[in-house]
Amino acid sequence: MDALVITGPTASGKSELSFKLAELLNGEIISADSAQVYRGLDIGTAKPGRIIQDKLKHHLLDIRDPSEIYTVADFRNDTLRIISEIKGRGKVPIISGGTMLYLKALREGLADLPAANPSVRESIELDAKKRGWAKLHSELRTIDPISADRIKPNDSHRLQRALEVYQLTGTALSEHLLKANAACPPKLFEIAIFPGDREQLHKNIEQRFKKMLDKGFVEEVLRLKKRDDLTADLPALKSVGYRQIWHYLNNRFDRETMVGRVLAATRQLAKRQFTWLRGFKNIRFVENPDANLILKMLPEEKI
Repeated sequence: MDALVITGPTASGKSELSFKLAELLNGEIISADSAQVYRGLDIGTAKPGRIIQDKLKHHLLDIRDPSEIYTVADFRNDTLRIISEIKGRGKVPIISGGTMLYLKALREGLADLPAANPSVRESIELDAKKRGWAKLHSELRTIDPISADRIKPNDSHRLQRALEVYQLTGTALSEHLLKANAACPPKLFEIAIFPGDREQLHKNIEQRFKKMLDKGFVEEVLRLKKRDDLTADLPALKSVGYRQIWHYLNNRFDRETMVGRVLAATRQLAKRQFTWLRGFKNIRFVENPDANLILKMLPEEKI
């Protein structure tokens, strides 16, 4: 195998399991978490602490400012390169995280899409300020009805990208995606933690969020909010927890409502992750994060 994958729904024990396996297998961990790539998003992303990072080599943590965008294509390209580097050191790459779109792209490849174009994006944003994103969504429906069905009118980030791709290539984003081909996919040995007791998982989610609040999650978001260049519409700050706390700090609702909304959004995230996992092929399911069990499942040739 080229890499071991440890995935599963949020709060299922992926990180702790990956730490144990990295120690036992002489491995290095590649984060497959779309929020952990951002600097300053630490408590709310359950990012490994400095002691763990000093003990075990981690990759794709703190590589972007929250004002920047990190795409699925960025993740795939970075991960393929890092897998090769880790193997070159005679170690085992362990990809750990619950951003399912990242794992799907790694396994199946991506369409050959143009890079982001700042001038085109600025033009689209100016148009949106003048006429509104709903009007641009209507125009997208004319040129790319398939993408318009997938993208909500208020999802400005994805809407902008679909319009950008069309303006740069003259071809609808949906047509590009249909032509996507896997480009030399890595050989992955995939393990998914799939808890059978959903009630216990929900309790774990609630307990973890309480610990995050105790550690200063609200204060972390407040520090981000004080920056002049960050808004709630940025991908980094749409992450579960950050978005709800940002609105709480804007006095849109009280603390109790904020807590309820974060827990509900996290449960919905877990539900979506379960749905993704059911659709993945060649993935091995375990109910609990048992490192010894997984060691027995691994092929003899680790790398």
